[in-house]
Amino acid sequence: MKISARNSLKGKVKEVTPGAVNAEIVIEIVPGVEVTSIITKSSFEKLGVEVGKEVYAVVKATDVLIGIE
Repeated sequence: MKISARNSLKGKVKEVTPGAVNAEIVIEIVPGVEVTSIITKSSFEKLGVEVGKEVYAVVKATDVLIGIE
């Protein structure tokens, strides 16, 4: 896989919640660190996303913000 986005996080699908239009995918990057993605139902089906499958969370944005307490 080659992509131009600079931020990609490899992980495993921990949870899938399919809906009528979209699917919510929870990806565990490392134990205790999760990223949630909302993708279209069509993309969810084409990619064959299922729990336990290794995937990449790809972040494409012009800015990455940092916050502190």
